[in-house]
Amino acid sequence: MSTTPTTKRMTVAQALVEFLANQWTVDGDIRERTIPGVFGIFGHGNVAGVGQALKQIHETDPGLMPYFQARNEQAMVHQAVGYARMHRRRATYAAAASVGPGAANMLTGAALATTNRLPVLLLPSDTFATRVADPVLQQLEMPHDTSVQVTDAFRPLSRFFDRVQRPEQLFSIALAAMRVLTDPAETGAVTIALPEDVQAEALDVPLEFLQPREWHIRRPLPERGPLERAVAAIRGAEHPFVVAGGGVLYSGAEELLAALASATGIPVGTTQAGGGALLHDHPQYLGGVGATGTLAANRLAAEADVVIGIGTRYSDFTTASRTAFQNDDVTFVNINVAPFDAYKHGSQLPVVADARETLEALAGALAGFHVSDEHAATVAREKSGWDALVDEAFRPTGQALPGQSEIIGAVQAASDPTDVVVQAAGSLPGDLHKLWRVRDALGYHVEYAFSTMGYEIAGGLGVKRGAPERDVIVMVGDGSYLMLHTELVTAVAEGIKIIVVLIQNQGFASIGHLSETVGSERFGTLYRKRDPETLDFQGSEILPVDLAANARSYGIDVIDILPGASAIDDLSAALATAKASPTATLIHINSDPLVYAPDGDGWWDVPVAQTSTLPSTGRAYDEYLVDKARQRPLLG
Repeated sequence: MSTTPTTKRMTVAQALVEFLANQWTVDGDIRERTIPGVFGIFGHGNVAGVGQALKQIHETDPGLMPYFQARNEQAMVHQAVGYARMHRRRATYAAAASVGPGAANMLTGAALATTNRLPVLLLPSDTFATRVADPVLQQLEMPHDTSVQVTDAFRPLSRFFDRVQRPEQLFSIALAAMRVLTDPAETGAVTIALPEDVQAEALDVPLEFLQPREWHIRRPLPERGPLERAVAAIRGAEHPFVVAGGGVLYSGAEELLAALASATGIPVGTTQAGGGALLHDHPQYLGGVGATGTLAANRLAAEADVVIGIGTRYSDFTTASRTAFQNDDVTFVNINVAPFDAYKHGSQLPVVADARETLEALAGALAGFHVSDEHAATVAREKSGWDALVDEAFRPTGQALPGQSEIIGAVQAASDPTDVVVQAAGSLPGDLHKLWRVRDALGYHVEYAFSTMGYEIAGGLGVKRGAPERDVIVMVGDGSYLMLHTELVTAVAEGIKIIVVLIQNQGFASIGHLSETVGSERFGTLYRKRDPETLDFQGSEILPVDLAANARSYGIDVIDILPGASAIDDLSAALATAKASPTATLIHINSDPLVYAPDGDGWWDVPVAQTSTLPSTGRAYDEYLVDKARQRPLLG
């Protein structure tokens, strides 16, 4: 009498890979594979485990769980994050690394993912669970606790962490990891540490564990009481203002937000993550809000009596370090799927619910409500005034070294509405937040929760993987480029077309400017040769570094724009060439870091030394105290 088998003999790594290949995320009528592939860099810790499992599944079904190379473990995570955002958190990649330094290299990526509330699955290898080889090559040894390993550093950076110390633990750990990965309130870095010996151990895997499984995205409805209180506050407001964050996009609520803004006349400002929640030509859209926001948005935010936060975590940049909202009687309605963010800053009216579901409820509950004609006229006037300032900032000056605003203007003019601009660190995020005219909900991708130098190129590859039909334009300064540029090799190896606009200003433009404002006189922010007499890097001798040649050495097409009066025209022509090309292109252009974008009247709290022998620091401290006086202890 024959019986149907109920188990399958597999290694832990083989079982995990096949399990991941059969996980599906469902969001309404959208169903897609939760983990469409694995990035991996192999070493002794995972080559016989995860590496062998990926090879085996590739032989039987190459498309079931594709493997992708990377040049840096941190960059693997950045690619997964870029992909996850383009898929509105419904899907992401797994990233597998070896023991010790390979695993440690992913820590920055883990922190970035968790800070941004974006899902990634991290599979760092660990040392022998049996400790039969102890200490193994690259093992961290802590005399006070020999159980501590490099992978323990992922604990505070992850929304979920566990270690598979016995093969039987895989089942509960994998299922728990998937729950967190697909939960809109809890998602972030999900880490499963895999000891190198356990990866290769065999066990009988229940076939049930390997069957297709669906994970439905939670869209919690607003409770009646909190919703009614929020509606009453909005209806009683004279100067309401919406702060739209990334949660609007992750819940697919941008059209509902646009409809609500049109129906009520309530002006809207966006966070960095919320770029695209409302398009630039919407009458109620005033641009970015906060420390890097527009003058229009910040003026309306300052007088708002009711601030409606939708899917925002209210970072210090969004609140301009708690100086953006100056109305003494301001009330905050915080709509967020995560209670942690809904209750933040002492909000009086938290609404713990999905952004889309709440906007649908507000649409009916606010029927007939509209801001006054006077306030509507103020919104229109501020929007028009800021648009004129942006037009002026975009106008080419003909200088040999153009300002960054001119460069952004040229990129904007050459781009299509569905192109995606990618950025993360330096002075570009602030300028883009103020100047970039978003024409598509997913057209603005600035990683600013962690603002990680080096994210741009790797993140851009992830964006392109997530939206292959779009052109992806990565804008990066020379400081950030030097942090992590090796993923250009990945673009060449896989034929992934991205357009990289590399802006060289011979140093750190953003921190250089900040250094001036705090009285440190740009110390340590210039790329110069070290002066043997002054023992610093503040001289005039620029480094003879050729970043265009560096990029060209990776095999990518490079267009090098020489300084001169025609630099912006040459940039426009180069962008046209790059967009027409089927392959990746890097455009190198020099800029003047001392030409700034229009001021948006935002402030950022960076403490200044309270005492100093430097006159510049003393002056900076006096100015700091003036701004500090506007800071509120709480927002709510």
